[in-house]
Amino acid sequence: MALIYIHGFNSSPASLKAQQTQKWLDIQSLSIPFECPALSSEPDKAINQLQVMIKQYHEPVGLIGSSMGGYYATWLGEKYGLKSVLINPAVRPYEFMMEYLGENANYHTGERYILEQRHVDVTRTLDVDQIKKPENIWVLLQTGDEVLDYQQAEEKYAQCALTIEQGGDHSFQHYERHLPAIIDFLEL
Repeated sequence: MALIYIHGFNSSPASLKAQQTQKWLDIQSLSIPFECPALSSEPDKAINQLQVMIKQYHEPVGLIGSSMGGYYATWLGEKYGLKSVLINPAVRPYEFMMEYLGENANYHTGERYILEQRHVDVTRTLDVDQIKKPENIWVLLQTGDEVLDYQQAEEKYAQCALTIEQGGDHSFQHYERHLPAIIDFLEL
């Protein structure tokens, strides 16, 4: 089994949660292959990167997805029957992406890119209307998320395992304390 961490929109493998996950695995001396790819800013290329990565393993992988990464993990989990943990996941990112049409810069890398309507359209095609295997998804939400409305995720993932914490923020404060349970849930 391997673990793939999927970072969010305008983020990178340098995100705090990705780093905390890697560090925790190292401290625990777990021999779980861990990957956190630097995803393309173009959704079709990002989802293709992730599919290639998933297919390279001859056994199921576990997914952790944050924000937009949670949106991608939902689609990938449904397509490949994978267990996923979603942290403050984006539910309808194609709506907020409209605000970013034009030139943008990645928060971590500074990489500049152009977000076009076609990217928004591709993102919309990845929307999972109905979760077929809710037992494969655990969603961690904090009500203080200043970027996304946690209630959208609470509603979409109502049939899944949900942990809703009062306060916090979009980065999901104190995420690392959930890592033992995350690894157990993902059966890694």
